[in-house]
Amino acid sequence: MPKRIILVRHGESEGNEDEEVLEYVPNYKIKLSNKGIQQAQNVGSKIKKVISENGESENWKVLFYVSPSERTKQTLERIIGEKFPEDKVIGLKEECRLREQHFGNFQDLEKRKKIKRTRNRYGKFFYRVPDGESSADVYDRVSSFLETLWREMETNRLNNKNPSDELNLIIVSHGLTILLFLMKWFNWTVEQFHGLSNPSNCEYRVLQLGINGEYSLAMHHKLEELRAWGLSEEMIHGQIFRAYGTKKNLKSTIFLPKSDVFFDDKENSDGFLEENGSKTKRKLAYINQKA
Repeated sequence: MPKRIILVRHGESEGNEDEEVLEYVPNYKIKLSNKGIQQAQNVGSKIKKVISENGESENWKVLFYVSPSERTKQTLERIIGEKFPEDKVIGLKEECRLREQHFGNFQDLEKRKKIKRTRNRYGKFFYRVPDGESSADVYDRVSSFLETLWREMETNRLNNKNPSDELNLIIVSHGLTILLFLMKWFNWTVEQFHGLSNPSNCEYRVLQLGINGEYSLAMHHKLEELRAWGLSEEMIHGQIFRAYGTKKNLKSTIFLPKSDVFFDDKENSDGFLEENGSKTKRKLAYINQKA
């Protein structure tokens, strides 16, 4: 199983910089702006620090997936740069199911603004763009990709040459596609999806394996980040459960929702998490429910 799955939005594009570009350049051919190129180079260094654990881990490998759009492929090129030697890269796969939501062909700017206003009234998930896709359509193809990915993870086909390597998947895609990836992965509802904010250019989300083998955003990201992204307290509770919890320890637990102090280092406490019969060094700070 990969230790991390890192979702990265592409750098600023010429279309982000000037939406009029969409009127005469096909969406998939839009390139990065100069600012976007710099963003991609910078985020590559940040991601390498994450997967190498600030240089302390040497037994890591990466497998890249990328949307077929020009701006995502350019972002990937800058992420790799000279930061990821060939012996660390297992492969690069272009994956069409990770492409941007289709808004039709050449996009008139005024028509695009009207579509966005109508979509906000109708509901972002179900509204289908004329001659294009709804978020629900994108969700379906992202779900198809995840079914493929899960099968490959279960059969260890992603890194069958040396399963002992610490594998990291890096997926370079688009803002909405990333949100729908997370929605499918964590089984979030449509209402919860509507509360999420779109990732900024070259912003990334890290899903990392927790104590019990579940992927969680809370293993890497701070709670204030999760709140800023639009996760509700219920969704954050779920992320913490995935990262550190067990049914035995969380069955009668209420998390402190507005505090980032979820752990302490007191030993011999009843709150210790148990894994494989041994106690871990960190525990969840909790309030026992009253009967």
